[in-house]
Amino acid sequence: MDEVRWRDRPALRDPALVCAFKGWNDAGEAATAALGFLIDSFDATEVASIDPDDFYDFTAVRPTVRLAGGRTRVIEWPANRVYAARIAGAERDLLLLQGAEPSLHWKHFNELVLGISRALGASTLITLGALLADVPHSRPVPMTGIGSDQDLVERFGFERSNYEGPTGIVGVLHHACAAAGLPAISLWASVPHYVAAAPNPKAALALIRAFEGVAGVAVDASELEESSEEYERQVSAAVASDPDVKSFVERLEETLDEVQDASPPDRIPSADTIARDFQRFLRQRRSNGE
Repeated sequence: MDEVRWRDRPALRDPALVCAFKGWNDAGEAATAALGFLIDSFDATEVASIDPDDFYDFTAVRPTVRLAGGRTRVIEWPANRVYAARIAGAERDLLLLQGAEPSLHWKHFNELVLGISRALGASTLITLGALLADVPHSRPVPMTGIGSDQDLVERFGFERSNYEGPTGIVGVLHHACAAAGLPAISLWASVPHYVAAAPNPKAALALIRAFEGVAGVAVDASELEESSEEYERQVSAAVASDPDVKSFVERLEETLDEVQDASPPDRIPSADTIARDFQRFLRQRRSNGE
C-alpha cells in the first residue's frame, strides 16, 4: 500500500472505522460536519493518509492555495486522512476517515481503505451520509440505516434498502466491505432540499445520535445541539418571510405527518436500554476527568 502514508500504527481496542466524504454523499455537508465533530470531540490524532494523485481529476476537484504566515503560498490537495481516538470508558476505540469522494479508481481506493482497516484491526465499518429530500426543516431529521448482513439489520432494526440508481463512494465502499466479510453499517440523514445553508448542524446531530446507537460510544454533543436549535430558528424565520416557501414547507409537514400517522409507532426504548446508555455516557465522562 505505497499510496498510504503512515504516521503511526496505534494498538486500539476493537476499533470501528467511521467514514464520511465530501461530495455527492454529503448533502448540506452534514456527514463531514458530523465526522469532524467526532474528531474534535475525542481529540483524535492523524495516523495515516491516502496519496490523492491516482484518485482525483484535479480539474474537477481542484487543490486550493493559502498563505502561511502571510507570505508563503501553500498548496492544499484533496485529502483522505485517517485519525485514531482512544475512547476512555467505552468498550471500543475509533478510527475516523475524513475525505473527499474520489474521481477515479474507486475499486483500488476501496482496497486501500480495507487494507487500512485490517492493518489497524477494525472490526466494523460505519459510513455517514446525507441526501437531499422532500423533508421539512421543522421536523426531526429522517434517518435511514443499512446493514451489510441480516444480523446487523435485525440487531439495529434497519430496513433492507430497495434503492436502485446512481450511487456514490459510500455505497460502493459499503458493498466492498460486505464482499470482504467486514460488517458495515451505512447511516443516512435526509436534508431539506430548499435550504442551501451548509453545514447543516441539525442533520449532523442526527447522524451523531444514530452513530452512538450503532457504535456503542457516547458523544457529548451539547455544542452541536445549540447550533442545531439556532439553525432551525434562522431557517424558520427565513421561511416565514416568504409566503410561497412557507406554503411549500407546510405542505411538506402535512405530508410527513400523514405518513407518520399511518405508520406503526416507533418502539420505545426499555428502561434498561436508557439506563445502560446513560451509564456508558457517565463512564466516559469520568474517564476523561469531567
